[in-house]
Amino acid sequence: MIKKNSWVQITKEILQPKERSNHLPEPTKQVPLVMWIKGFLLEDSKIGSFVEIKTLTGRMEFGVLVCKNPSYMHTYGEFVPELLEIDRIVKTALFGGDFFE
Repeated sequence: MIKKNSWVQITKEILQPKERSNHLPEPTKQVPLVMWIKGFLLEDSKIGSFVEIKTLTGRMEFGVLVCKNPSYMHTYGEFVPELLEIDRIVKTALFGGDFFE
């Protein structure tokens, strides 16, 4: 059981496959458009239940409860060595001398 006021994530189906644009790639057209929303749970509930949440901006949303305390799962890709060199150049220009010595 997930308690009221817990930070949670829900999913909400926005468009059925038949409602999606014809200009999309075939694999994309065959699946529904789904929105993932984070907010505070308004009633004690279980994973998989249809619930209402309040987002940080105060919006009220309904959807299927998928998890408690969702984390960010994004990445900015692989390490780029050139960015390390740019960081060194910028800090040297801002602070003088070789910033990393």
